[in-house]
Amino acid sequence: MRLVLGSASPRRLELLAQIGIVPDDIRPADIDETPGVRELPRPYCARMADEKVAAVQAGADDIVLSADTTVALGRRILGKPADAGEAARFLTALAGRRHSVITAVAVRRGDRIWRRVVTTAVKLKRLSDDELNAYLHSGEWRGKAGGYGIQGLAGALVPWISGSFTGVVGLPLAETAQLLQAAGYRVHR
Repeated sequence: MRLVLGSASPRRLELLAQIGIVPDDIRPADIDETPGVRELPRPYCARMADEKVAAVQAGADDIVLSADTTVALGRRILGKPADAGEAARFLTALAGRRHSVITAVAVRRGDRIWRRVVTTAVKLKRLSDDELNAYLHSGEWRGKAGGYGIQGLAGALVPWISGSFTGVVGLPLAETAQLLQAAGYRVHR
């Protein structure tokens, strides 16, 4: 039995290492991540995790782990910003408000799939122009849903969360460990 991580995210790899898990292989899924017309954030995120885990080639007894993280402001999906301008629009929209960070995790072994969707409420503080510009200049917004990463400089911009910190980073560890155990992977070796 081999564990295959179906993600290119260095953060997911680091999170797994925190609980002593090192995947045997990393095979990022290559799928279209465009939301459907009027698709809501939670179903979108779950669909992405399912499509990613299904797209990864693996042996019948291998375990594949994939995930997707989506930032939602109400019914609006804030994906990975294309450029600094879009990151600025996302951060400005989130500033001073609560929003949801949704991470869906899918684990596959053979034809069976186990899933969990974890939603965490997050509040970004009101941002001054200097704070916004400094964060944009840092480049940390690149490749991050909603344009920020709580585990980096943006941690100073988040005064409150309710839910899974590791889910906001990109992989809710308690739920992921449960899914892996359900699939037959020994988490605590």
